[in-house]
This record gives sequence, C-alpha cells and structure tokens, in this order.
Amino acid sequence: MASLDPTTAPGSGSGESPAPADDPAIWELDLRGLRRRWAVAAKRGAITAEAMRGADRRAQAVGVPSHRLMEHAGTAVAAAVRALALDQDRWGRGPILILCGPGNNGGDGFVAARRLARAGADVVVALVASEARPTGADAARNWDRLDADHRVTRVQTPVARDVAILGQGIEKAAIVVDALLGSGVRGALREPIRSAVEVILRARAAGIPILAVDTPTAVDLSSGEPSDPVVAADLTVTFHRPKTGLLTRRGAALAGRVLVAPIGIPPGADRG
Repeated sequence: MASLDPTTAPGSGSGESPAPADDPAIWELDLRGLRRRWAVAAKRGAITAEAMRGADRRAQAVGVPSHRLMEHAGTAVAAAVRALALDQDRWGRGPILILCGPGNNGGDGFVAARRLARAGADVVVALVASEARPTGADAARNWDRLDADHRVTRVQTPVARDVAILGQGIEKAAIVVDALLGSGVRGALREPIRSAVEVILRARAAGIPILAVDTPTAVDLSSGEPSDPVVAADLTVTFHRPKTGLLTRRGAALAGRVLVAPIGIPPGADRG
C-alpha cells in the first residue's frame, strides 16, 4: 500500500489502522476488536455535522474521491454488522435487512450490502424513497452494483404501503440496518421514511438488533435532539471523529454503543 496515496493512507499518521476498505483484518474482529482497531478515530475530538461536511469536502479537494469515502464507510458498517450478528449469535440465522434513504447515508448502506454479501450473508436492501433511483451519483452507482449479486435482494418502497408490506416479515431478519437519513433532519419525518422508522422500532421491540449508520435516523448529529419518530439503535457506526450529538444524554441513549470508524480523511482536511 502506497503511504502517499491519499485514497488509501491511514487518516492520522499516528498509529491509525488503514481505512476499512483497505483493511482485510477487520473481518476477523469482534466488536471489541473493531473498537481497538479504530481507537485513534474514537480518541479524536468530537465535531458537529457541519464540521464533518467540511472535512469531507476538503478531503475531496486534496484528492480523496467521494466514492472512496463511501466505500470505506460502507465497509466499516458491514464489518460492524457482521461482528454484531456474531456477538448476538444471529449470523446466518436470517437475512440482513438494510433500509436505505436516497442520499449518501443510503449509499453507505448499499456498499455495506455488497460487502456483506461477499462475506456470505443474504441481504435484503430497500430503497426507501419516492424516487426510482438514489439522488447522488455515488449512491446510484452502488445501488446499480447490487443488481447482479445473487445474495442481495433489491426492493424499492416509494410509499408507506410498500414499507408496511416489507415490514410484515421483519421477524425473519437477523439484523436491521438503519441507513435512512444522516444529519439533515428537521421536524417530523415524512413518508415513506416515517413508516420505515416505525418498522425499525417494531423490529427492535421484537428483539432484533438495530445498527445505525452515522446516526440513528432523526437524531441530530450536532445537538443530539430527536425528531419524531426516532430510531433507537443498539449500535451506531459513525465516521472519522466522534459527533457532538451522540455524546449528549439524549443522543447517547438513542445511539446505543458507538463505534467511530476511519474513512481515509487526511489530517489536513480537519483544518479549515
């Protein structure tokens, strides 16, 4: 691995492991092992959602492609899903259901689906959006890549009724992944996202572990304040640095355990 390549170099230069897509060792680790593997990222100072967007933009400006950041994020989620499933003795005991919104949070979910299928899991991926395709180029590309994977079942749920039909089989899922929305939630959730959150809440009430991508849907990454309804997760995988909202009393209660995964953002991109 070329250490001067900004798309693959570790994000800190101070002992951090490689970013997830370049780190096959993460597939052998349990949750404690992942926490140790990503300890450098977890020890960084917490930032707001706005500061994280700035770091993301500056990383791209210095040569880290946005699709590579998404690949690292989705791979981290997949490794954490596998570790959580093994920890709960649920790996291989049903499909992994990934509920994805139309934006980059959903794009991380599509990457996670591909990586989990490669690891031997059966995955159901739902695009929860009125649009027929994800809105971002990177997310759309990763949605398309799932088309030929025999271990992945893709569905689109553009209205609440479709989400409700999908949720009828929720008790069969091994793990449910919330990749619906990131930090940009204001006010009450709209359909079909609202119905998808209600499916997640029913799954959790039935004892199915919930993993959230970056933040539980409807928890503000900066303030920790929830909208309505809100996902309560067992495990949240956030990226690059801890987030201020997940350290507040309400945010922490809804996030459950938190892993902070590196995604290849160079040190200089934190400054600006």
